[in-house]
Amino acid sequence: MSSQIKTINNIPLISAHSSRPFIADIRYVKDHVKKPIIIFIHGFKGFKDWGHFNLIADHVAKQGFVFIKPNLSHNGTTPDHPMDFADLEAFSENNFSIELDDLAVLIDFLSGAQNIVPAEEINMDQLFLIGHSRGGSIALLKAYEDTRVKKVAAWAPIHNLFQRWPEELVEKWRSNGTHYIFNSRTGQDMPLKYQLIEDLQKNKVRLDVSGAVQQINKPVLLIHGTEDETLPYQHTVELATIQPLAESFIVEGANHVFGGKHPYENPELPEASLKVLNKTLSFFQKGL
Repeated sequence: MSSQIKTINNIPLISAHSSRPFIADIRYVKDHVKKPIIIFIHGFKGFKDWGHFNLIADHVAKQGFVFIKPNLSHNGTTPDHPMDFADLEAFSENNFSIELDDLAVLIDFLSGAQNIVPAEEINMDQLFLIGHSRGGSIALLKAYEDTRVKKVAAWAPIHNLFQRWPEELVEKWRSNGTHYIFNSRTGQDMPLKYQLIEDLQKNKVRLDVSGAVQQINKPVLLIHGTEDETLPYQHTVELATIQPLAESFIVEGANHVFGGKHPYENPELPEASLKVLNKTLSFFQKGL
């Protein structure tokens, strides 16, 4: 099989919330063979071209998948500035329900007549999700609620979205209306409006990661590094405990981004990321 990758960047999509535009990239090897699909979901303060994500996309495409990575609609980037947090107003208005609905828009696009990948190259009956960090939690929730998703892999996921912030911080957040997160990489104070907490309160069932994992009836892979400085690997241990049918893979010595950083200038994937990727692709390839 030729390893020449067909790349389609910045495909325009429209959020179901506020009609905000967002974009996605597609990569695959054009060989006239129907291929499984992997949608990759970035995390908080992430974006589709972060760090080594393009190396991941190339690696996956060469392994016989259609690889798709969106910039979620309210992640703070824009179609004109896909790697910069140029729209902090959008960032402030983001919440977990919006991210789940963005995935629905993307899956609808792939399922519909407007999909620009030729029918002989893509198999919609083999649709898989990978999510990193907060994106891992979103991937688990979407896999539970959408029957079109057949398998899901969560890399360093959050096990409980309702316990992310101390009660006193949430009360101050409610009083002020906005909570700020400092981005040490960009130097930006990134705003989060209290509506994010209200979204959690209004959608307690839909946004219950542990509940979704406990009830899910499709293959699940949970991956975490033992040296995760952002989300302790106990998040994955707890999820694996409540869903004994899920596969778990703990990477000794790996940090939250599995050796990645932004910008990432090495032409090779970090060792930890390659381990994670090989485990994930093996998981997806079972039964194909």
